Amino acid sequence: MRTEVVSEPGLPEHPNEDFAAVALPASGQGGCLVVLDGVTPPAETGCLHSVPWFTARLGGALTELTVSCADLTLTEILSRAIARTAEAHAITCDLSHPRTPQATVVLARWSAHTVDHLVLSDSALLLESADGSVLPVLDDRLARLPRAALATDELIDATLRNKEGGFFTAAADPSAAERAVTGSVPRDRVRALAALTDGAARWVEKFGEGDWTQCLALIRKEGARTLVDRVRDLERADRDTRIHLGRSKTHDDATVVFAEL
Repeated sequence: MRTEVVSEPGLPEHPNEDFAAVALPASGQGGCLVVLDGVTPPAETGCLHSVPWFTARLGGALTELTVSCADLTLTEILSRAIARTAEAHAITCDLSHPRTPQATVVLARWSAHTVDHLVLSDSALLLESADGSVLPVLDDRLARLPRAALATDELIDATLRNKEGGFFTAAADPSAAERAVTGSVPRDRVRALAALTDGAARWVEKFGEGDWTQCLALIRKEGARTLVDRVRDLERADRDTRIHLGRSKTHDDATVVFAEL
């Protein structure tokens, strides 16, 4: 098995709010990957803790539960991890605040027989088959919202964030796990997986440099670092004009996890 993890902050002076992990149990019968993209709050969150604090604890819980609880579904694992993380700061923080620390989630677990997967919000999971074709697993609810609905942070918080008709993230409510996009495919139909936060997925989604199949082929051939470096080059070239609509900041945290089964 070959695995690769690259994760870097959008700016060197800012903490990386992403989380990435690959776990290979001692049994040698499978493994998992976990990728979180912490949501940067624009203002007050009602919480004493930072986004990196939250993603580290949620990501750690997801990794441990995915490896140790093979009898649980990924939805159940995400629900338990959210509850465990919420319990860690419920006494000190207002977890009902709409901007309480939260994250997107990509979770995949493979055994000798299946590859199970879960995606919540706008990170991406790519499944490559033996013939090189790629199936993107996406939660596109945020992308399908009309731009007018995203006009202000207040409007998003009041009507869209973790609400029906809007989009969902992993925050403090375990029931959000039920909103994730999930599935399972036979292990022999998956040659490799790649998980990307939206900062890395910009290569496809914002800059249109290629499709998902070409993206995974680039990661496989030249490495995850090459994809992140190319995104940074595109961001710098576009810094002044911001001609690609939908890019609110020049650089974003970028994480890529690749696992060749």
